[in-house]
Amino acid sequence: MTTIERLETRTQRVRLTRPWGPSHAAPGKWVAEPVEASGPSTGSATQYPGAVDSVTVIATRVTRSDGAQGFGFSWTPQIGASAVQALLDDDIAPAAIGRSATPGEAWDDIWAHLHEAGGGGITTIALAGLDLALWDAEARAASASVSQIIGRRRESARAYGSGVNLHYSQDELVAQVRRWVDAGFDAVKIKVGKPDVAEDLDRLAAVRDVLGPDRALMIDANQRWTLDRATDAVNALAVHDLAWIEEPLRADDLAGHAELARRIEVPIAVGENLHTRHRFEDFLHAGAAQIVQPNIIRVGGITPFLRIAAAAADLGAAVHPHLLPELSGQLALTLPGDPWTEDVEDAGFATLGALADPSPVTIADGRLTENAHAGLGIRFTAFERDDS
Repeated sequence: MTTIERLETRTQRVRLTRPWGPSHAAPGKWVAEPVEASGPSTGSATQYPGAVDSVTVIATRVTRSDGAQGFGFSWTPQIGASAVQALLDDDIAPAAIGRSATPGEAWDDIWAHLHEAGGGGITTIALAGLDLALWDAEARAASASVSQIIGRRRESARAYGSGVNLHYSQDELVAQVRRWVDAGFDAVKIKVGKPDVAEDLDRLAAVRDVLGPDRALMIDANQRWTLDRATDAVNALAVHDLAWIEEPLRADDLAGHAELARRIEVPIAVGENLHTRHRFEDFLHAGAAQIVQPNIIRVGGITPFLRIAAAAADLGAAVHPHLLPELSGQLALTLPGDPWTEDVEDAGFATLGALADPSPVTIADGRLTENAHAGLGIRFTAFERDDS
């Protein structure tokens, strides 16, 4: 049996070109900058309250007993990077060494080992760093991509334009949507949740005018509303023919989402802040969501993501992976149905210069395709700097 021999981590801050929130700083290309494990995380924005000007990646490298290596990562935009790295170094690595290196075989036992610190959240985010590296090593050893060893169902997947744009002026928002239309996207998602729903209505009217009647429009409230506010807002905004409303309420409010689903006709999408297959199944069985959007890192990696996708398919829900198109786009090629990949403007790791190799995927004319590569093709420069 091939076993896990070593697990290493490196923390890397990735500067965003477009801050996620209002900022006084001019956007610009980031410079690779490691974060010392012993010091405080610098992944959170400091320029302006609510702004995010960088995200933090915990890059991982696993070495197997047969000498094969694989690269993965854990990811947290603002909070908890040092805690994630500590879990990987202090708890996951010792528990993993000597276990099977076959992807998925050790996942349940290590997840159970971490339960004292929580069944999901920071524990599953950390566990993704090991899981992705094991899948990468398995595919690299076979001189194949991860999508090939899972089983590709299609050669391309639909992508939609997305952005963190609630703080944009209406003119800036419209300009962004025009860029997406010009780039060939036939679906876009924008943020909603202004203090006055009339402003959201005006912004959606302007966006729909650019999109025309045939392109899909999704909205994301990022957990901003109460149940009654969400009811009123979604029913008002539905005039603009919405494909879904994303995270209208606090992500852990199962009863609230179930009640909201009874009050509105727009499909509800949740999942970027759910962490286990059990929680996804809770929402689907309760009729609280019609669309699920698991974030592959937050659920613990590819192994649990595939289980969640299979459970959702069995229950008749659509699966559209959340964020991280270089990763989620590859898995979208393996899923049943018609999964969409989210492409946040100017936020891809390859676009930001964070990867040691070219991007494993290309998004053009609203479709994602996979470029030739082995494994996941996602190797961060943190290890390249360390090995040079």
